This record gives sequence, structure tokens and C-alpha cells, in this order.
Amino acid sequence: MNRLQKLNAFDTRAFYWFNGYGRSTPVLTSSRWISRMGDGSLYLLLGLALALWEAEDGRAFLQAGLIAYAIELPLYLVLKNTIRRDRPCHRYAGFQAAIEPSDKFSFPSGHAAAAFVFATLLAEFYPSIAPLGFALATLVGGSRVMLGVHYPTDILAGALLGMLTAGLGIGLWEVL
Repeated sequence: MNRLQKLNAFDTRAFYWFNGYGRSTPVLTSSRWISRMGDGSLYLLLGLALALWEAEDGRAFLQAGLIAYAIELPLYLVLKNTIRRDRPCHRYAGFQAAIEPSDKFSFPSGHAAAAFVFATLLAEFYPSIAPLGFALATLVGGSRVMLGVHYPTDILAGALLGMLTAGLGIGLWEVL
């Protein structure tokens, strides 16, 4: 068994382990709510609110965020449609996801990428609430595994993509 096969086997075992906990009603209900927080519109609303209430820092946060998301979203779509990894709910006969995914492929997780863009932006502009931002981003990613639409490595890849594109967005914002 080569390294990629070993990683895939580990990822599948981890998926089933995490997903086993996601089948209880309280976990399933909270996972749905947490996942919805990561749908994207909340990030824009919070960015706009910060821009209105925190004139200088809020505008900087919003501008850097718009640049970061303008990089993250197309890159995420290219990766997802190039790699074309089937979602676990589409791969395993008899397995039913708790939600209907928005598309066919799972790698990387767009919810995790967007959540970690936002958390990284918070860390740069509002460092005192960075732990909360990263905790929420982790919960968003974890909820996607619990709901049966992502593997753990999808979440890790999304988190890495989000942090890297946020860093790039912040860097570009600083030079503009």
C-alpha cells in the first residue's frame, strides 16, 4: 500500500469515527447551524458591519477581506474541479449525509477555506478575538465532517487554503 492509499484509508477511518458522533440529534442539529454560519453571507455582513462601526480598522478589514476572498474563491473552484474527489456521501453505498451538498466534489472544503480566511483576517486586524475566530472556523470545518459531506483532509486542505489566501490578500492590501 503506497502513502496515498494509506492516507486515504486513514482519512476514511477518521471520517467514519467523527461521523459516528455526528448522528446524535443534538450534535446533528448544532452541526447544521454551525455549517450554515460558514455559508459565506455572514462573513460579508460582519465585514460591512465592522467597516461601518470601526471606520479605519473596519474598512481595512473589509478591503483586505474582499481581496482575500477574490483570490480564495476561484482558486478553491479550480482545485475542487481539477482534483474531483467524490464526497463521502456519494462514494459509499448505504451512507446518507445529513444535508444535501451544494456540489459533487469534496476537496478542498470551501466552507473551511472561507472560515479560515475570516479567522486569519481577524487575527491580523483584531488579534484579541483571533482565538474565537479560529475556534469558530474549526467548528465550521468539523461540522462538515459530522454532516457527512467532507473527509477530515478536505477540511485541513480548506483551512490551509484559507489561511494562505488570507495572508496573500492582506499582503496585497498592504501594498495597494
